[in-house]
Amino acid sequence: MKISFLGATSEVTGSKFLLTTVEGKKILLDCGMYQGKGLETDAMNRDLGFEARDIDYLLLSHAHIDHSGLIPYLYKRGFRGTVFCTPATRDLCSIMLLDSGKIQEIDTAQFNKKRVMQGLPTVQPIYTMQDAAFCMRYFVSIPYDLSFEITPGFKVQFIDTGHILGGGAIYMTIKEDGVEKTLCYTGDIGRYDKPLLPDPKPFPQADFIITESTYGDRLHDALPHAEEELALAVKDAILQRKGKLIIPTFAIGRTQDLVYALHRLKTAKMLPDVEIFVDSPLAVSATDIFRLHADCFDEEMQTFMDTHPDPFGFNKLHYVRTIEDSKRLNTYNRPCIILSASGMMEAGRVKHHLANNIENPRTTILAVGYCSPSTLGAKILRGDKKVSIFGNLYHVRAKVACIDAFSGHGDYKEMIRYLSCQEPDKVKHIFVVHGEDAARETYTKHLAQAGFQQVIVPSFRKEYTI
Repeated sequence: MKISFLGATSEVTGSKFLLTTVEGKKILLDCGMYQGKGLETDAMNRDLGFEARDIDYLLLSHAHIDHSGLIPYLYKRGFRGTVFCTPATRDLCSIMLLDSGKIQEIDTAQFNKKRVMQGLPTVQPIYTMQDAAFCMRYFVSIPYDLSFEITPGFKVQFIDTGHILGGGAIYMTIKEDGVEKTLCYTGDIGRYDKPLLPDPKPFPQADFIITESTYGDRLHDALPHAEEELALAVKDAILQRKGKLIIPTFAIGRTQDLVYALHRLKTAKMLPDVEIFVDSPLAVSATDIFRLHADCFDEEMQTFMDTHPDPFGFNKLHYVRTIEDSKRLNTYNRPCIILSASGMMEAGRVKHHLANNIENPRTTILAVGYCSPSTLGAKILRGDKKVSIFGNLYHVRAKVACIDAFSGHGDYKEMIRYLSCQEPDKVKHIFVVHGEDAARETYTKHLAQAGFQQVIVPSFRKEYTI
């Protein structure tokens, strides 16, 4: 069998890995979209590196767009195979891919206006909402821990990684030429002792592993202090600065984590009396899906729900759906909390909130997750005094803060802990992906210290035979 690394090699977006069996079957692990590089990402996303119609099966680790976002494009280019994933992943993709298609259409329409003014021909979106809707016909959901055969001699099992609702490592058992080998693709690895979702679950011994390395060169703040830090940030923004607290957050996973944390803080009387707005239609729809999959929650969440049946709903919390209601927040002059997508501040309604508030020194911008180096979020976090939003230059006069502990990705100690279910000397090769180069290189050293000696850092489109 051959493995081709077609994305997420020197960065944290565009996860896409192609397996080709000796019988010629082609199985794709994830089909993620490149994000955060402006126009450059369009060309990168359109060049898959293979013929879409040749793919027999797609195994999807979870619903985040950097892992699932090109599935509608795959369909548009001729893919008619089966997409296997967990039930929660399927449900989340049904709204996330549709939302992504809408963004492609809107962004392309705006881009074409400029091209027409320049006398240039118009371009087509990489895919549309219709493509996103049609591709869902090819999804088949499989529960966690059930081993199933997708083709003779190729068995698959999804094992919960605690990263996002429905997210799972993909454990594969492949029999070729009478020899059985095992391969585990971890997808994104969650954190331990995190509220809402269970800890990452161990997977059986594997001969080969493909693993992420997003935080391979750093450690997170301790999780037990995350809610305390959030409470302090709220009090400073609302009571001391008497302004808006804008929290750019991913619509799937991070928003629900924060709403649950705010609910717990309110229950413990650790929050000031303040209105909280979740301004993201996608986050609102995703939260409804979270409610449908309560079986995926951890024991702590289940206990909380004994006395608070809806962990994502409480007094003072408002879900904002319409554009009109979102615009009204621009003229809302009282202190408030606004949670809005996207987490990297690259798209969505949060950009409008930033544009309207970033020059106000009473405003606080609180980052709660990873931002790729080229994104607006990264520029704000590293202290740029001026940033461009919608083509206009803004002075950063708002207070900028960060709580790293809410990250959905494990740090290097947590990732090593996750891999401790393996006997390192039995792992023939471990491939390190989904990380910036510095993170991947540092993580390989941590892996070596943990006993994993055959560590490979694959380059873009490098192919290996296992």
